[in-house]
Formats: sequence, C-alpha cells, structure tokens
Amino acid sequence: MSITIPKFVVRETVERAMFEQLMFKQSKNTARHVPFTMTPVPIKRELFTHLTSTVGLFGKLLSSISEDYDFIKQSIEPVAQSDPFFRALLNMYEDIHAPSAEVLRTPLLILRTDFMDDEVNGPQIIEFNGIAAGMGPFGQKVHQLHDFVREQYSQLDDIRNAFSHGQLLENNAIKNLASGISQVAHELCFESGESRTPVFLTVIQEDEDNIFDQFLLESELRRMGVKTVRRTFRELHDQLSTGEDHRLHLQGIGHIDVVYFRAGYQCSDYVAHDLDEQSCCESLMKTRVFIEKHKVAVSATVSQHLAASKRVQMLLTQMGESELARFSLSPEESKQLLSVVGEMRPVDKDSVNVIASGSTEKWVLKNQGEGGGHCLFGGDIEAKLKQLTEEDYSAWALMERLYPKSRANPVATIKDGECVTVPHMISEIGMFTIHRRGEPLSSNNGYAGYLVRSKPSDALEGGVHSGLGVLDSLIAID
Repeated sequence: MSITIPKFVVRETVERAMFEQLMFKQSKNTARHVPFTMTPVPIKRELFTHLTSTVGLFGKLLSSISEDYDFIKQSIEPVAQSDPFFRALLNMYEDIHAPSAEVLRTPLLILRTDFMDDEVNGPQIIEFNGIAAGMGPFGQKVHQLHDFVREQYSQLDDIRNAFSHGQLLENNAIKNLASGISQVAHELCFESGESRTPVFLTVIQEDEDNIFDQFLLESELRRMGVKTVRRTFRELHDQLSTGEDHRLHLQGIGHIDVVYFRAGYQCSDYVAHDLDEQSCCESLMKTRVFIEKHKVAVSATVSQHLAASKRVQMLLTQMGESELARFSLSPEESKQLLSVVGEMRPVDKDSVNVIASGSTEKWVLKNQGEGGGHCLFGGDIEAKLKQLTEEDYSAWALMERLYPKSRANPVATIKDGECVTVPHMISEIGMFTIHRRGEPLSSNNGYAGYLVRSKPSDALEGGVHSGLGVLDSLIAID
C-alpha cells in the first residue's frame, strides 16, 4: 500500500526540516535535507521508561571501566595484536597512563547506547558509541518536526491516524547535553582563576558534512555563555601548547576547558600527508595524547574510546553480577543492566565450527570499527571466518542477530524532496547519557535524550549518511 502525501505537504515539510537545520553539507556552499519519516515510531511507554532508567547505568559502568587500567590493558591487548588501529590506541593509552605520568584530564563521557527491540528478547544493545557520539541534536529536531506535522496536517487521514493513539515523547537532547558540558566548562574555567569566558573545542574531520548537528549543540552552548571553536587534528598539531598550570592553550584563543572529539574514531582522521613521520598517523595521534596531558575535560578520552569498543562489550556479556561489582554496580543495578545485554561470543575455533554447522542466520559478525559497514551477515560470515587466521580472531566478535518487529503500517519517508513509502520499517533507538568521572550530569541518572534511525526491514545497514536509514522520533502508547 502506497501512502499519498500531497506535494505541497512534502514541500512545506522539507522546508521546515531545513529551517530546523536538519541538513547535511553537500559542497562548499550547498546543503541537502536529512532523510526523515513523516510520522513517529510507536513505543510502549513502559518500555521507554525502562530504557531511560537503565541507560544511565551504562554511562556509570563504562566510566568506571575506562579508569581501570589493568582491565583496559588486558582486554585490548589481544585485539591490538591484529588490529593496527587498536594497537595505536593502546600505545596512546599507555603513554597517557604511564607510571610516571600524572593524569590531569577530566573524563567527560558523552555516550550513545544503541538498542533494537527484538521480537523474542525485547530491547537489546547493539553497540556503544563512546567517541563522536553525535546526532543527539538531530534527534530533538526530528521530534520537533513531527510535532509540526501533527499540528499542521492532521486533516490528512494517514497523519491523523499515526498520531491519534499516543503522545510524542519529549526529547531535550540539545539542552541536556549542552547543560552538562556547560557545567563542566564553567567549573574548570573558574578553577583556573582566570577572568574569561569558558571555551569548548570540537575536534572535527576534514571536509565535515555533518556540521549542522554540531552547530545546534554549539549554538546552545553559546547561549549558555560558553565560547565554541572548531579545529581539525591537523590544525591542532600546529596550534596547541602548554599554558600556565598545565592548561591546554590554543593559539589565538587562549586556554581550553572542554575538548569534544567528533573525529578520531578511525585511522583516516589522523592522516597528515604533509608531515614527515616515521609511521603513518604518528604526529596527529601524539596531538590527541598531548591534549589528555593537560587540565582539560575530554570526551572521549582514549580510555573511554577503548571501554566502549566491541571487544569490551563482548566481555561484558559474559559477566555476572559478582564480576560487575568490580565496577561499582550493585546487584540490583547489574540485574537491570544485564536485562538488555544480548549474547555475544568471541571468535575462536569453537565458534567457527558453530557457524560452519549452519547457524549463520543467528549471528552477526562484527569487527572493531565504528559506524556503518562493519557487520557481516548470513553467508558472508562463513566466508570471512575462513579468511581469518587465529591471530585475527580477537579483533572480531559474534553477536546474536536481532529481529525487531516492523511497524504495523507502511511509513511515508522523505528523501531528496520526494515521498517514498516503505512497507516494513524497523527502528534503532540511541539513548544519550552524560557523565563526569562516573557521576551523572543530568537529572535522570545521566539520561540526556534520544535518536531514532529507521530503515526497511530487509536493509542490513541503516546509516542515514548511506541513504538507507532515515531519522525518526518516538510516540508513546499505553
């Protein structure tokens, strides 16, 4: 069944989306709107409440893990043997936490935990995003866009019916994330004894296209009295120095209070072809280490980056309540946390035999990469496992495949200014939390907002950048 949305409604909604800054940069002087749905995802209010009350525990847990030197080292060393990027991250980690080094940075964990609601097991974690945990502002703006659609076009049957059985779930991701960052920035600025405005630095990628999501957060920070600046790793390499009392000093700006990495989760972010280096990426990786050796709040620290890895996620799925107590979780907290942790297993000879016996549809094979394009399904799993040597195994993990229930009705999506009906749509919910040294910086145990990305049920990848996924929001049903 195809949904017919009048052309003027599509046009006006796209214009509203662009007004809300729901856009990607397309070239130096053009932008395109982000793909989105016209109507939100129904979710049981009880389930949403459970997720928001649980997700803060992951912020607390990963904050604790990231400061446990022995656990991080023992967990990541096997991966570092076969994954060059994780070997570099581990070297950076050991440089920062060398026995003779004083750890000066303040860990600020902005975490996005992604879930899918499996038909059998209920909501289960897909992955943690501990570095470049973005698109929270877009999550809020799509919520506001859907509120506009509800008010403006309720005369259309498909729109009215989609909103008639529930209430849009409030999403204040921009304010909540900015409030936590602002609090830390003002406190560090005050501690410096300087009479100045606190400064927030976003580390960005070259030719960044997701600038509008970042600008939304930065605009809110400026309203809260925080100065914002943006630099690439290459620019920082020439512009950073040590100021008074081990403060991080940026040329032309002064002392920095908070550094937020929206880059650094992949090798290409550290490449500098114009620098004379003994090994690729050496100089810009040293820039990241240099930042952490100063009195500045950092999100994500290298240790947080490693704590949020697939490797650590896999190890957590194999822990019980007694083992989680090591990270300051009570038995009740551990039980609640484990209720949304699905099965994962390491890749070894036994798991290879399991896959060879015909269990490919039960599993997803993942490497340690961030973002889309790092998962293998079905027959591709067996083919990949046959290519791996035993030394490669630790860089991969098998995760039980989730089969979420698709929405009951077809969904109208808007892509490139055109309405496309998707008959069977499934969704992924990202929950944001913000913690400083494990302590929540928002009133709801660290929970700060949500992001929903939806895709056709037969699509294996659902990235919004790739065009297969679209932005969405939530409507509560009882």
